[in-house]
Amino acid sequence: MRTNIEIDNSLMRQAMKATGLATKRAVVEEGLRLLIKVKGQEGIRRLRGKVDWEAMPRSSE
Repeated sequence: MRTNIEIDNSLMRQAMKATGLATKRAVVEEGLRLLIKVKGQEGIRRLRGKVDWEAMPRSSE
């Protein structure tokens, strides 16, 4: 999907330097992947202390 966005030049340079990625597209895509991953982990963190592991059946391996 082609999208045009304005990104702060300094922010992009910092992101490219920090990641070692060579293109702006790669930096944006990596940032989106990281955002999705972090948001997914937030859902798991909300369960902390709420799951009773002792009540869960163990696998028969």
